[in-house]
Amino acid sequence: MSAVRVATRGSLLARTQSGQVADALRAALGTRVELVEIRTHGDADQRTPLASFGGVGVFVTAVREAVLRGDADVAVHSLKDLPTGAAAGLTMIAVPPREDARDVLVARDGGTVATLRHGATVGTGSPRRAAQLLALRPDLDVVAIRGNVDTRLRTVSDGSLDAVVLAHAGLARLGRLDAVTEVLEPDQMLPAPGQGALAVECRDVDVDAALLDALRSLDDDATRVAITAERSLLATLEAGCSAPVGAYATVTRTGDEVLVHLTGTVVSPDGRTQVRKSVTGNAGDAEAVGRDLAHDLLAAGAPGLHPVRGSAS
Repeated sequence: MSAVRVATRGSLLARTQSGQVADALRAALGTRVELVEIRTHGDADQRTPLASFGGVGVFVTAVREAVLRGDADVAVHSLKDLPTGAAAGLTMIAVPPREDARDVLVARDGGTVATLRHGATVGTGSPRRAAQLLALRPDLDVVAIRGNVDTRLRTVSDGSLDAVVLAHAGLARLGRLDAVTEVLEPDQMLPAPGQGALAVECRDVDVDAALLDALRSLDDDATRVAITAERSLLATLEAGCSAPVGAYATVTRTGDEVLVHLTGTVVSPDGRTQVRKSVTGNAGDAEAVGRDLAHDLLAAGAPGLHPVRGSAS
């Protein structure tokens, strides 16, 4: 087999997590595996707030296109960046074991959400994080920021901001957990659907059989069940939601029964209105579990929602 080419964004975090997949493929195949760096629209435009791009896939489209063109064999993404719809010509061949899905606070002087000064400035590029922060602390001044992990951390160390909110998984993969001053539990802040997980994609035809086997060996059943439930909830709400959405699923085994427990929330951008619900179902029905919980949120009048055709509301 010739060298396997893994398409990735060029940031340090993207290269680090894609490198983990490349290392696993190298060990499984005994062949050369190389990273192919792709510059995405989201990376090229660092001035526009993420919420203003007006669509999903800003960090994945160019990476996917490289695989479809044949410039790479495999793509690795942060799963939370993937649109919920299917990508023509590609298949999500593996979802490796998930890193910690929680969000974290990095604050000056060891601060926590509860101890930040009144009116403290907190940076995040995520409307979901911003809304849930304001639900916890309406007095905070939440500001939109862009940039890689080091850039965001620097806004705290140089005094530009009092704190930033980041993903635990990204800091863990970069060995930067020492910067964390508070880990935000899901009852404080629900993560983005798919946060902490990676998605590995390949073309759905004409893929070397040995490479397919190696890719399939990376898949983790529990992680796939959890992200299936979370993404099903998001997919259902995307037709009727203009407000920030958080979702987190866990998978447990009781005897011969495998269950998925899913919690979802929809929050108004100002944090003043929030609907949060949970449901438990069979892991084999993860997609239906997510869809049903989305309908429950719709029926409860979650902020920014309007009825989705065919919903139970």
